[in-house]
Amino acid sequence: MKLIRLLAAFALLVASALPALAADAVYPPGLRLGMVPLVGLNTAKTFPGFESEDGSVKVLITELPPAAYGEVVSAFNSNSAGANGVKQDKIETPAGLAYFTTESGKSGDTPVRRYSMIVPGAGFSGYVAVQIPENATKIYTDEAVRQMFASTVTRKRVSAEEQIALMPFKITDLADFKDIRTLAPGASIILADGNESAGYESKPFMILGLIGATPQQADDRARFAQEAALQIPGVRESRVTMSEPIRINGQQGFETRIDGVSGKDKTPVTVVQWIRFSTGGASLRIIASAPRDQWQAAFTRFRAVRDGIQPKG
Repeated sequence: MKLIRLLAAFALLVASALPALAADAVYPPGLRLGMVPLVGLNTAKTFPGFESEDGSVKVLITELPPAAYGEVVSAFNSNSAGANGVKQDKIETPAGLAYFTTESGKSGDTPVRRYSMIVPGAGFSGYVAVQIPENATKIYTDEAVRQMFASTVTRKRVSAEEQIALMPFKITDLADFKDIRTLAPGASIILADGNESAGYESKPFMILGLIGATPQQADDRARFAQEAALQIPGVRESRVTMSEPIRINGQQGFETRIDGVSGKDKTPVTVVQWIRFSTGGASLRIIASAPRDQWQAAFTRFRAVRDGIQPKG
């Protein structure tokens, strides 16, 4: 019995000495990167990450392209001593080897301590930026932030339901698209037949999101829609084949189609852009692309998704 009591006491001692386990990590909604937030920090209301009750302590969490991690590692290795008061360091995490910097600066007139960390993910780079006002650094010390970074974990995927719930509109018809991923949580989302690792261009995909102020006059809207379509990232050798006003769910809209090539293999694609204009707020913009030999079947699905987008509330 004495041995059992000694072992139990030892187990409690070890548990109290270890950092929080990965099971305690919190993932900001829609992200594949999470960590154990420091005491006093809760999920932020206006950005992905955590913040203190008064908003003075901020932990921004986001995802960057997969190549970003390698670029940061190369920069660290080429200048391991840091510069201009920036301290460089690295730490092992459950997600992999993380690289981070520490520096002092100002937010307006307020002296602050800043930390930036990058960590590898499956098909992305996880990035964390922390800002702590100087008067809170006795609580949120360099070592405390380091321990928070050490708890960083990643998950392979975020459920479609979680990602769609973040959007400012309802998506009632997914048209059999299986790969669902937010490009910017709460702002834009991609629905695809392909996937992130293999690339999206060789199969049909859609990007749904909101854009800010748009023109109110019909002529201005036509010009705006065509210019926006010709600037769609990833589409080259673009040529407008159709551009005309339409009604989308009873609202003023504009449809523009372009032919071009996309991806490293220069896949011939047809792309449609729909803009559903709003008179009092952000307008809905939909970009849908398919290889030209898959266009007819894909276009029917694109319209099903478009017509199933409804306001929340």
